Amino acid sequence: MLVSFADLKKEFKRVLLNLSFAEEKAELCAAIFAGNSRDGVYSHGLNRFSAFIDAVKDKEVDVDAEPGFIESHGLIEIWDGHSGAGMYNATKAMDRAIELAKSNGIGCLAMRNTNHWMRGGTYGWQAADAGCIGICFTNTMANMPPWGGKEPRLGNNPLIIAVPNSDGHLVLDMAMTQYSYGKLQQSRMNNEEMEVYAGYDGEGNLTHNPSAIIKSRRALPIGYWKGSGLAFILDVLLTAVTGGKSTAAINSTVKESGVSQFFLCLYKSDYNQILIDEIIRYTKSSAAVEAGGPVRYPGENTLLTRQFNEQHGIPVDEVKWEELVKM
Repeated sequence: MLVSFADLKKEFKRVLLNLSFAEEKAELCAAIFAGNSRDGVYSHGLNRFSAFIDAVKDKEVDVDAEPGFIESHGLIEIWDGHSGAGMYNATKAMDRAIELAKSNGIGCLAMRNTNHWMRGGTYGWQAADAGCIGICFTNTMANMPPWGGKEPRLGNNPLIIAVPNSDGHLVLDMAMTQYSYGKLQQSRMNNEEMEVYAGYDGEGNLTHNPSAIIKSRRALPIGYWKGSGLAFILDVLLTAVTGGKSTAAINSTVKESGVSQFFLCLYKSDYNQILIDEIIRYTKSSAAVEAGGPVRYPGENTLLTRQFNEQHGIPVDEVKWEELVKM
């Protein structure tokens, strides 16, 4: 079934207000959940909302918490998220990084003790909409084995890089595994296999089956040892700067909470648009693998999906929609 952005956001906000979220916080969080579904990231929109509500009810997310400043080191600020709503904390953090960058050319905020921010790309789009280059990443619970290992010891630790662009921002939003766990869960719900090998089953065999990978917690890192190394070093960087929980510490708890996140913004008045256009044209001049198939840059498909869903309605799982309406 199809639902409008306004109706989806309205239902999210209603539930959040009923759980004692303040008006501003409910509005912001509802808009992010609805925006994720609108942009085609269904795994972190409606399909993730009930898990977020469970975290609120279990007191893993403090609805009243506000992120707060701890200390600064030049243009690097360290904040504490006080176990608040992850998407609210992340928005506030990126707002501050943007503010610092607009005044100084660069701004950085690192936050500890926060919660899942849902789609990391949200904050890349936020930076680019403000005219800034944005770089952000987070650590997670252990859900990926290190290269050469069989047991999960690394987080998926998504990395986002966004660059403003007049014809549609360039936004790379990638997990450290071939497919994010949200995508695996979405495919499992739809009874779909992954297009390429996505991880290992319980016997250590490469598989396309999302259920087997979720059960084994052995998702395949991007670039094999390279993705493993990148996930490791992002966790080290976050822990070194924030003094917050590492993936090892996060994994010692029953559920994922208290993660650390990093937000970096760069700002200048001119991003050499002519040169960016040249890169885009050259990239898209490649012959397509399939005749008439798309050759796209990061962020392009998101914009196309957003425009289509705004015009025609957002596809939602009917069962999930009914669950939301009854909350």
